[in-house]
Amino acid sequence: MKTTDLPVDRFAQWEGAVAFRLFADQSDPTLTVSEQIAARLGDRILSGAMPPGARIGEQELADEFAVSRGPIREALRILEREGLATLLPRRGAIVTDLTASELRELLEVRAGLFELVVRKIAARPSPEILTLMEAGVTRLEVLSTAEDGGDDYAETAYRLMILCARQCGNRRLQRMLTALSLQTLRYSKLGLASVERRQRSARLWREATTALARGDVERMVALTRQRIEESGEEAIRQLGLPAHPGDQP
Repeated sequence: MKTTDLPVDRFAQWEGAVAFRLFADQSDPTLTVSEQIAARLGDRILSGAMPPGARIGEQELADEFAVSRGPIREALRILEREGLATLLPRRGAIVTDLTASELRELLEVRAGLFELVVRKIAARPSPEILTLMEAGVTRLEVLSTAEDGGDDYAETAYRLMILCARQCGNRRLQRMLTALSLQTLRYSKLGLASVERRQRSARLWREATTALARGDVERMVALTRQRIEESGEEAIRQLGLPAHPGDQP
């Protein structure tokens, strides 16, 4: 089955609420010119149109967006802050490379933040969050077997995490997790590229949803950490890097 053959599902009613980009909580009219440019470039990086290590030319972008180089430089500083670009002294900017050390740091923090989300929503369980989880996991299960479902699966999992975060009642936590999840998305697509990995991930999502329904918070937390760690280990393997510091590639 290909993703173009997938039926319309219940998750569609929620997923449109999650903008897949930088500054997702703000509308374009409220963004500065530099922020709008950063959001556009962020879209290209996250989609893979601008691959890791690609040069980001200031003058080319200034010509494209019909602005001076000042707003472009500010946009690049925003992307650097978000972990999507690296500014090199006297050499310009490049799309940030994917590295095992960065991935380990990102996943450690993301797992901790999402554990807070899990504990908060489990402390106040509601039919809405269970319905959301059920719909999202059902979508993931379908995408897990689609031959070209890798990117869609990773993006759906991202949206499901953010939608869960919105249910926890802490906007600062939601924003932190949103930003961090965007940074890890490129890695997630690597870690979920194969059907086997996606099916394993979908099973862990399903088990976590069942644990939430039963009120088993510790089980859900453990399954969530396991899912994040396994995806990270596969991403590192896909990068051809050692699984642990000190190992030989």
